Amino acid sequence: MTDLSAKKCVPCEGGVPPLSAAEAAALRGQLHPDWKIAADSKSLKRALVFKDFYRTMSFVNAVAHVANTEDHHPDLEVGYNYCNVTFATHSIGGLSENDFICAAKLDRL
Repeated sequence: MTDLSAKKCVPCEGGVPPLSAAEAAALRGQLHPDWKIAADSKSLKRALVFKDFYRTMSFVNAVAHVANTEDHHPDLEVGYNYCNVTFATHSIGGLSENDFICAAKLDRL
């Protein structure tokens, strides 16, 4: 099994099926336990809590760097001491390996 954080995202313009629930669950097993797959298997989410605003924004800036490097961008909900991260591959209406690659890279931050 290849370390997801060592992989690179590949462009996904649609035309491929999203991961099955079983495929997504297998990849989820390689991530931090706080990552959750939505009940409809269409997104991957994690809620993070920080000590203060500075640390929250430092994390958000690091997420932005990873997202731009991989050209795969999460939805973020940000407040004073929290950041909720949601990955989904919108072009296929579900999850792709790219979502798990990016999640694994965030786990290393």
